[in-house]
Amino acid sequence: MKANVLTGINQPFIWQEVTTPQPLKGEVLIKIQAAALNHRDLWIQKGQYAGLRFPIIVGSDGSGIVTQVGEGVDETWIGKEVIINPGMNWGDEPAFQSRSFKVLGLPDDGTFAEYVKVPVENVDIKPSFLSWDEAAAIPLAGLTGYRALFTKGGCKAGSTVLISGVGGGVALITMQMALAAGAEVYVTSGDDSKIERSKELGAKEGVNYKINGWHKLLQSAVDGFDVIIDSAAGESAKNFIELARPGGRIVFYGGTQGPITTLNPQKLFWKQLSLLGSTIGTNEEFKAMLSLFETHTIHPVVDAVFKMEEAEQAVRKMEKGEQFGKILLRP
Repeated sequence: MKANVLTGINQPFIWQEVTTPQPLKGEVLIKIQAAALNHRDLWIQKGQYAGLRFPIIVGSDGSGIVTQVGEGVDETWIGKEVIINPGMNWGDEPAFQSRSFKVLGLPDDGTFAEYVKVPVENVDIKPSFLSWDEAAAIPLAGLTGYRALFTKGGCKAGSTVLISGVGGGVALITMQMALAAGAEVYVTSGDDSKIERSKELGAKEGVNYKINGWHKLLQSAVDGFDVIIDSAAGESAKNFIELARPGGRIVFYGGTQGPITTLNPQKLFWKQLSLLGSTIGTNEEFKAMLSLFETHTIHPVVDAVFKMEEAEQAVRKMEKGEQFGKILLRP
């Protein structure tokens, strides 16, 4: 088969012949129909990720057709159209992942290839209303957003929700799920056009976080937030304390802007706020997330589709941060 191979830090993706993986006990081999990019792939290329190894085929998200099964796997899986859950070995404790937890695409070879092998417990039937591209766009972003929004954030119908950095994969798909659940959603972005597109999809309002005192604009528009979902943290995270309603939940699933250096503890405890961390999710949450998509016929937003051999061009587009929705690779 052919695959996009990274040979070292800051090296380009090379489309080359590699050995086709063979499914072992409990595994299936999937012919990839579409794969989606995540910032994780860019960080691995730049050497900004733990546990690096080279050469590696990255890619956590994919949809495809099961073509072969390993020992102990029912052969009725062959020919099934599936979506891949990239989170493996979560463990028995729903509250946190096990030490053996890993994400497809490092350390194991991922979806930027013609074929990938994964444990059969990490595949689910692709919802029929989704295209291959849409199905591939969901897994990592959808699972991360679902756990942050519902399991940790406690979002429900009628909740007032703030989602920062909309336009990126997780933030945008989290917004779609919150809207489907009946929440009133507000967003932030550094790009006014992304705010307008979010409003077209159902967001109530949005503000540009590059504006000095952006949080005050939100304070004048809404009487606080029940749930705040953020991936940046950093200095501006202190504003979430001001924006949260009493009893509110502030959930971080990333920290691209670095440590939170200033928080007002008096407001934190007087408002009875919860600061929560969230990472990816369990197999049960993955199934619940797919059920939400099916119940509400949610179509994830796809920004651009590249040929599979154009992974280097695709990741450079992601690096610019101009996309609204997911970037796809298609064989």
